[in-house]
Parts: sequence; C-alpha cells; structure tokens
Amino acid sequence: MLTINLAAAVLVFVFTTVLTIAGVGSAFIVIPTFYWLGVPLTEAMAIGLLLNAISMTFASANYIRYKLVLFRTALPIIVLAIVFSPLGAYSTRYFPKNILILLFVLFLVFAASMMLFYKPKKKEEGEASGKKELKTGIGLGIGAGYLGGLLGVGGGNFIVPALVWLGIDPKKASATTAFIVVFASLSGFFGHAAMGSINWNLLAFAAVGSIAGAVLGSWLMHKKLDAGQVKKVIGVVLYAIAAKMAWGLF
Repeated sequence: MLTINLAAAVLVFVFTTVLTIAGVGSAFIVIPTFYWLGVPLTEAMAIGLLLNAISMTFASANYIRYKLVLFRTALPIIVLAIVFSPLGAYSTRYFPKNILILLFVLFLVFAASMMLFYKPKKKEEGEASGKKELKTGIGLGIGAGYLGGLLGVGGGNFIVPALVWLGIDPKKASATTAFIVVFASLSGFFGHAAMGSINWNLLAFAAVGSIAGAVLGSWLMHKKLDAGQVKKVIGVVLYAIAAKMAWGLF
C-alpha cells in the first residue's frame, strides 16, 4: 500500500505540474491512473476532484498575486457550476460502470484533441459583448458543472477555449479557469464523497504531490514557459490512456 501511495504522489506531482501551466486540473488524468492502481472508479473520481481543488487553490493564489484572474468573468460561472456539479455527481448512480468508463474515454479523446489541435483566434480587446459573455458564462457554468461532476473532472477543458473564444487573453483565461475549477471541483467532490468512502491515506500522499506540482507549475507559467511542446506531450498521453481504457472495455 505504501508503494502505491508513493507512486500516486509522484504521478500526481508530474501531472499537476504540467497541467497547471495550461490552467486546468489534473483530475481527468489522475482518475484513470488511480483506477489502474486498483482504486474503485467512483472513489478515484472523488479523490481526483479534491486534488483538483487543492492544486488549483495553490495555483490560483499565485495567479491572483500575478493579477491574472478575471473575477467578474469567473463569478457567474462558479455559481452555476457549484449548483450543477453535485447534480452531475449524483447522476453517476444511474449510469452502469462501463457507460461511465466509456464517457470518460470520450472525454479524454476530447481533451487530448483540444490540447493538440485547438488554436484560438485572437480577438481585439472588448470585442466580446457583455450580453454574449453572460450567455456564454451561463452555458459554461451549467455544462462544465454538470459534466465535471458526472465525469469526475473540474470542467477546465471546457472553459479555457470558450474564454479565449470570447476574446480573453489566453494566459488570463487559463488563470481564471484555474480559479473556477477550485469551486467546481469542491462541489463535485462533496457530491461523490457523500456516496462512498475515501481512502484518506492515498489522498494525503497524493495531496502532497498535488500541492508541490501546483506551486511549480504556476511558477513556470509566470516565467512565460512555452507550453506548446508540453501540450503535445499531454495530448499524446491522454490518447494513450483513452485507448487503453477503451481496449479494456471492448
């Protein structure tokens, strides 16, 4: 058990470091990793969501200090995500285990594709109207909250490209999403935790790796590290994980 906990801490540290640079939580890669280590899927989802909240809290502290978080954009998304994330988590009891795994595979393919192929179009500052931004915020809050709770992820992969599409600077979009993910992940965690037990020893070891990775990743982002190559590596890894999980299903 100690070996598994240590392995989990190291893997979480690596995943969190590189994904914090992109402004998203590491739950969507931590969950299948824990599942391979023998952790039940719903428990892995709960732990992954809490690790998201922990790591993004530490990352957001740095981003706020660097004045990268757009609070007016984040708040409406947070409110709706908090409401709909537990609903998504509660919905997991109505889905067979294989269906949840299949949904997770599809999400991994989506996330990998976004990492590898999504190229945001630059827009002039203020091009996005307030009404359009509000509608997008409502849609993002509901969609990212529910799907994040259902799949055990923080929803960051849905939010980042949408914010960039609205005309927000990519770096501020990543930092703002990291701040949003804290609350969406916590809300989803409580929904999952209410339905089962948590391996607190595993969580403690993984949390150490998560905090260390978040601090390092946010520092690297602030130093203007080019995340292009890192995103390509993440995309390939996610495709590999999706393929392995799909192979196990079919």
